[in-house]
Amino acid sequence: MTLDGSPYQGYLYAYPHKTAYRPLRPRPALREVWSAEPTDTLFLYAHLPFCEMRCGFCNLFTRANPPAEQVSAYLAQLRVQARRVADALGPVTVARTAVGGGTPTYLTASELTGLFDVLDTFGRGAAPTAVETSPATATPDRLAVLSERGTTRVSIGVQSFLDAEAHAAGRPQKRAEVDRALDTIRAAGIPELNVDLIYGIAGQTAQSWEYSLTTALRWAPEEVFLYPLYVRPLTGLGRRDADGSDPAWDAQRLALYRQGRDRLIAAGYHQLSLRHFRRVPSADDSSDYRCQDDGMVGLGCGARSYTTDLHYSFDYAVGVGQVRAIIDDYVRRPASDFDHAEVGYHLDEAEQRRRWLVKSLLRSEGLAPADYATRFGTPLGADFPELGELAERGWLEHGADLVALTAAGMERADAIGPWLVSDAVRSAMREHVTR
Repeated sequence: MTLDGSPYQGYLYAYPHKTAYRPLRPRPALREVWSAEPTDTLFLYAHLPFCEMRCGFCNLFTRANPPAEQVSAYLAQLRVQARRVADALGPVTVARTAVGGGTPTYLTASELTGLFDVLDTFGRGAAPTAVETSPATATPDRLAVLSERGTTRVSIGVQSFLDAEAHAAGRPQKRAEVDRALDTIRAAGIPELNVDLIYGIAGQTAQSWEYSLTTALRWAPEEVFLYPLYVRPLTGLGRRDADGSDPAWDAQRLALYRQGRDRLIAAGYHQLSLRHFRRVPSADDSSDYRCQDDGMVGLGCGARSYTTDLHYSFDYAVGVGQVRAIIDDYVRRPASDFDHAEVGYHLDEAEQRRRWLVKSLLRSEGLAPADYATRFGTPLGADFPELGELAERGWLEHGADLVALTAAGMERADAIGPWLVSDAVRSAMREHVTR
């Protein structure tokens, strides 16, 4: 990876990426995997791999319009998995909960109730809970369930408030449906609304981007995520344009990013990462959970779990046929299969250090070298001399008390993240068979 190429090389939302995972042989028992792990500050995540449509840019693990019997079977199996995992872990404290996908509100209201019953297997209590939705599925009956079951944040993928742009991104939505959904979410009284927008869509201009930004602010969302459009293999857009690299497109995305960043900051939002902007303190801020330090328990065949030295999940795919095969396999598994980790990546001490760095550095608050030294026993600069190159480029402030990306560095986060991936992880990702 090079820092001199495109600013848009990859979204490093997790480290290592699932494409670096491999079958674990022999499969370790979850009881042993978690036996020495602190479980008093856990992130509980449930994955619902179903949507009413698959957007052209989407490379998530999801299936569009599954048969009703498969949805029922999946929810039943999720309940089985939750019980086996809860038994393996023993007493835990859930600090945060999230339900993603896919589109969790693809489920009916009664199915959503059953899904929350599954989550309560772990004694969620009053932990902040986030759920993803879509314009077509944010209906009053579903939102009522979310509100009644303690949801504190709803995230909706709007992408653009102009139908032509949404369609160009492979999302056949109607503006009236988007407005109705946002009004419904606000009427449900859920404390926090997040709106996702995408920049870099074909035909998008500074004026049309400003229109989407201004329109989103009409609903005063507590959070806004601004996503650069990516063209990835095996997606709808990827099949139409196998090579998304284009210097002119990079320049357009960078200009629109700066426009969106400045617009949101002027409106009172704080930038937390390349994508994430927050207007007010979040319910999550009351939690002591930190992804760099604490574990995550995932439920569902698209969810990852992680401990200090093992990240694990089920098999990963993007192509429609392979996604369906993995879901089919999940719903047929015997209950005893959920007592073990299936596919994963063992993080040695060097990878644990690198993950901590990456997960900290790509956030606007950066990291304290003293915290790193306390956790790992060695100086940050000695372990990662390559940070000096970022500082030389003006992309990193490297002080005694704080190491953080500058504004110029933050806009290159999607190049810096992949650049920091270790050779071993990069090799494993490269060897993964794209499906």
